[in-house]
Amino acid sequence: MTRRFSVGAEARDDGTSFRVWAPKRRSVELLLERDSGIEMISMTAEPRGYFSTVASAPAGTRYKFKLDGGDAFADPASRFQPEGPHGPSQVVDARPFAWTDVSWRGAELRGQVLYEMHIGTFTKEGSWSAAAEQLDELASLGITCIEVMPIAEFPGRFGWGYDGVNLFAPTRLYGEPDALRSFVDRAHACGLAVILDVVYNHLGPDGNYLPQYSDDYFTDAHVTDWGAAINFDNEGAYGVRSFVIDNAAYWISEFHFDGLRLDATQNIYDSSSNHVLAEISRATRAAAKSRSILLIAENESQDAKLVRPFAQGGYGLDALWNDDLHHTAKVALTGRREAYYTDYKGSPQELLSCLKRGYLYQGQRYSWQKKRRGTASLDLHPSAFTTFLENHDQVSNSTDGGRGHTRATAALWRALTGLMLLAPGTPMLFQGQEFSSSAPFLFFADHVGDLAAAVRNGRAAFLAQFPSMSSDEARAQLDDPSALQTFDRCKLDFEERSRNTLIYAMHRELLRIRKSLAGVYEDAKLDGAVLSPDAFCFRFIGSAHGDLIAVVNLGEDQEIFPSDPLLAPPADCSWHPVWSSEDLAWGGAGSPPPEDAEGRWRLTAESLVLLEAVPTAGLPRVSPSPESRHT
Repeated sequence: MTRRFSVGAEARDDGTSFRVWAPKRRSVELLLERDSGIEMISMTAEPRGYFSTVASAPAGTRYKFKLDGGDAFADPASRFQPEGPHGPSQVVDARPFAWTDVSWRGAELRGQVLYEMHIGTFTKEGSWSAAAEQLDELASLGITCIEVMPIAEFPGRFGWGYDGVNLFAPTRLYGEPDALRSFVDRAHACGLAVILDVVYNHLGPDGNYLPQYSDDYFTDAHVTDWGAAINFDNEGAYGVRSFVIDNAAYWISEFHFDGLRLDATQNIYDSSSNHVLAEISRATRAAAKSRSILLIAENESQDAKLVRPFAQGGYGLDALWNDDLHHTAKVALTGRREAYYTDYKGSPQELLSCLKRGYLYQGQRYSWQKKRRGTASLDLHPSAFTTFLENHDQVSNSTDGGRGHTRATAALWRALTGLMLLAPGTPMLFQGQEFSSSAPFLFFADHVGDLAAAVRNGRAAFLAQFPSMSSDEARAQLDDPSALQTFDRCKLDFEERSRNTLIYAMHRELLRIRKSLAGVYEDAKLDGAVLSPDAFCFRFIGSAHGDLIAVVNLGEDQEIFPSDPLLAPPADCSWHPVWSSEDLAWGGAGSPPPEDAEGRWRLTAESLVLLEAVPTAGLPRVSPSPESRHT
């Protein structure tokens, strides 16, 4: 029978097929845990370093591979590690699971609202089943796609997941593999897509047994911030490439994920003519068959090639995280310009440039790195950029892991939330952001001994790039990443949805409006103008659905005169307010229409107002919800 993937244990009708890549070894033996003891089966050597066998090993059977008659280790492509990376692997049979999503067609990029989720802290229980109970609520809020932080098995009781070491094994910490399948199936029933954050730039420092099988998994030809780089283009890379490409397709095929978020792709090094990211793109789309999937990359160097079509020499991904927009928004919110925020002013021009053109840095000099940064991306559609005010990294890069709303005035936070959710990029919320969660998001990793100390010191050293966090006093305030209390503090409290009803209602209304504007995002021309040192506008022009304009004021009350032409409504029309960040319904101070009867524009301090053009004698096309009360 044909195998689905090149390595791992695959249950089938004639037994379980075991296959492993171990070019470093002369012999490999399969050790099966039976009730009567350990059964040892010699595996057949195949060309190019593979070993295989078929054995009677039903689902639930635990096993290891004995190498050259010596020590035994977990399967590098284990589908489940019930005792963690240091224990035996377990045979998993995915076939009996009863999927109910046969009519689910997947997810296209445009129109998505992403929601980054860490399963371990999203609920008190920290499990797939508990998270699944919240999916209806997220869908009703207006979320369309869950982005799950990494789940590949890692050691310890808790962690972010970026130190995974068993790439095919969903971590035991959140439940068994079928619990993950149930989560995805339930999401699809709720109308939600689910994509998975995967890490193909390094593996974790504890429990990584790949070098026992091959010295070719890693290379010292490149450097990452987290450990040895994965070898995609040097000696022996054929087995590594197959391992990783199969892994990407496996998540799509066996768990019905709707795509992947690829971590730190700038540290995925490949000088070959067919870049591994392009191969991942092709393989995952083939694995999805008739379903559409999303492939989103984090890329610190801001290389637009990743999302260009294959025909243009690109890698065929769909979207890129836009750190530039986050960074300039963070400066606008806080006024702080230290460390990697040095090259941002938080100005109307920067914010507007990001909205209209994607990356702010597309090849200009970046003084923080003392070199040019980014590549030209003026031709990309706005949806190709994922935009956010919070994500796991940016919240945690502080002494206390405090959320964005604690760093800015309430008014300015509402205004820039409106900006992110009404602008034409692909917005993303970080778990709990929608109700102004009081839970911090800290760096946590359950290591012990010298490794725990090294991780703790490394985290402090990383944060020391911020002068405000470089003192001994600041360092003493940092939470211990290995402490259970650090992890527990990050768990969300859904009772805050009821306590913080105004901000929660504001997110619901913004996402309702965003959904109603889908046609505008598709067929309108986007333009904008800086109106003053603190104010700007962006306008959707020429849509069959009508023109809209958003006016943003980052500073104090002001009058805009003389007016920019973009503030003039279309002929025989006038501007009608649709949404304001200063509406009483969201806890604002009240929001008079920005344009008075004489055509003067007066902008409320720290606010955003969205207006639509309606015929002078007409009615508004985008109706406010009953909750919204303009005053």
